Amino acid sequence: MKEVLQHFAITNEVGEAQPLRIGFINDSFIVPARRVGERSYCLQRINHRIFKNVDGLMRNIQLVTNHIREKLETAGVSDVERKVLQLVPTKDGKLYYRTEGGDYWRLYVLVEPATSQEKVTPKSAELTGEAFGRFQRQLADLPFDALCESIPNFHNMEFRLQELDEAIERAKSLPPSNVRKKRLEACRDIIAEIDKRRDEMCLAERLFREGKLQKHINHCDTKVNNVLFDEAGRPICIVDLDTVMPGFVFSDFGDFMRTAANTGLEDDPNLDNIHVDLEVFEAYARGYLKEATFLTDLEKELLPYGCRLLSYMQTVRFFTDYLNGDTYYKIAYPEHNLVRTRAQLRLVEEQEKAEEQMRSIIAHL
Repeated sequence: MKEVLQHFAITNEVGEAQPLRIGFINDSFIVPARRVGERSYCLQRINHRIFKNVDGLMRNIQLVTNHIREKLETAGVSDVERKVLQLVPTKDGKLYYRTEGGDYWRLYVLVEPATSQEKVTPKSAELTGEAFGRFQRQLADLPFDALCESIPNFHNMEFRLQELDEAIERAKSLPPSNVRKKRLEACRDIIAEIDKRRDEMCLAERLFREGKLQKHINHCDTKVNNVLFDEAGRPICIVDLDTVMPGFVFSDFGDFMRTAANTGLEDDPNLDNIHVDLEVFEAYARGYLKEATFLTDLEKELLPYGCRLLSYMQTVRFFTDYLNGDTYYKIAYPEHNLVRTRAQLRLVEEQEKAEEQMRSIIAHL
C-alpha cells in the first residue's frame, strides 16, 4: 500500500492505510493524516473487471467533480471541499496509478467531518431526494455526451431484454437434463409476465429516438448511503461516482424508489411483504422536485413510470442471471436469483396498483 501511495501527489504526512468496508465492487482504504487538521484520504482499487474503460471512468469523475466545484465557487458557496469529491492526481499528473501487476488505484481527499446513513426514513428520503435532485441540476448544462457509459447499456431496457432473449435461446438449446433448461421450463409464468410489459417498458428509448425525451447525466446508484451528511444532518456531498453516466432521469428517481420505497426486501421470499411505501415515495419526490428544476413536463409526468421501469429492469436482470447459471450476481443459495426475480416482479405489480396515487402525489407536488 505504501508503494502505491508514493505515486500520488500527497502534500502532507500520512499514516498506515486502513480497510474501509463499504461497497461491493471496489476495495477502499482510509489513509489518515499524521497531524490533526491536515488532509486524510480515501484510497481505492478500481474493479477493472466491472469498469473495463478505466480511462473513461476517471475522465467522467474528473469532468463531473470539476463542473460541480466550478458551480459552487462561482456561487460563492463556502466549505467547497466538503461539498464535492476531489481527486488527488499522481505525481506525473494522471488520474489513477496502474501497477505492474495490472491493478488500478485512485485517491480522493477524504470528506470530513461527515457521516453516512443506512436506514431510510421519510426525513432521510426527502433529504436524499434533495441531494440527488441538486446533483442532477448542477450537471444539467454539461452535455450528456461529454461522458462515456462507464458500464455500457447499464440502464438500457432494450439491451437488457436482448440479454434475456439470448439467455432464453441458450437455455432452450440445452439437453432436458441440464439445470438451466429445467429452470427455463419451470419459469414460463415469469417469461409471460415480462413479455406482456415489454412494449411499455421500452417507452423511454422510443421517446428519445423521436426527440421527445432527452438524456441527462445521472448518478445511477441513488442509495441513501451514497450521500454524506454534515454535523447537523444536512446532505453535503454525493459519493460513489463510478456509475455517473448519460441516461434518463428515471434512473435516479426510480432506483431509489425500487429499494427504499419497498416495504419488503429485494430478495424477500414472502411476497406478501412487498408493497409501495407511499410515505417514502412522497418524501423523496418532494425533495427531488424541489431541486430538479430542470425537468420538463413530460419527465415529471413519467416519474411514476420510472419507478416501474427500474423495478422491471432489475426483474429482467436477475432472471437473466438465473437462466445463465448465476454468473453475475453473488448468490447465497441455488434459487436466490429466482427469489429475487419474483420479489422484483411483485414490486412491479404493486407499483402498477399504486400508479394513480403516485401520479397524484407528483401532480400535487
